[in-house]
Parts: sequence; structure tokens; C-alpha cells
Amino acid sequence: MADRRDPEALEREIERTRLELARTIDELADRVSPRKVAERSKRRLKEEAEQVARTARSFFYLQEPKDGEPGQINPKAVAVGVGVAVTLTALVLVRRRRRR
Repeated sequence: MADRRDPEALEREIERTRLELARTIDELADRVSPRKVAERSKRRLKEEAEQVARTARSFFYLQEPKDGEPGQINPKAVAVGVGVAVTLTALVLVRRRRRR
């Protein structure tokens, strides 16, 4: 049995499908565009860097600096810094002694 659809309705459906396909192709081209990929990567990297900076500030300061006033430094952060410095110094000295 042959489908006896209205030719005008069929043309409208074809045009609608063509427009949807064109829109989909444009979206795909936009997603894979090197410039757009670089912009998204740059934005994501910036957001992650800001998150790391916020986390570091919250670790190093009990109270963050405001309006040019010094913040209250976290004593644990100072202890960790001193510990790292002592450990690195010890490693350097041990390596120097082994080379002699």
C-alpha cells in the first residue's frame, strides 16, 4: 500500500529535518574546533588553579589577610614547611657524603 501523505506536509518535514541536521552539524563543528577546545581547556585550567590557590590559602592561613593587614598564619603549615626544608637539607648532605 502506498503512503499517500500530503506533499506540502512532507516538504515541511524534510525542511525541518534538514534544519535540525544543519544545527547538529554546526554544534559538532563548534565542539571540535581547536579554538573552542583550547578556550574550554584554558577556562577549566584556570578554575582548577583558582581552586588549588583557595585550598593552599586555607591551609597556610587560619585567617586570610584582608585590606593590607597580615593574616594569621597556620602554625601547622609552618611546621610542615620547616619539616620539608630539614628533610631536603638532610638528603643533600647525605648525598654529598656518599660522593666523597
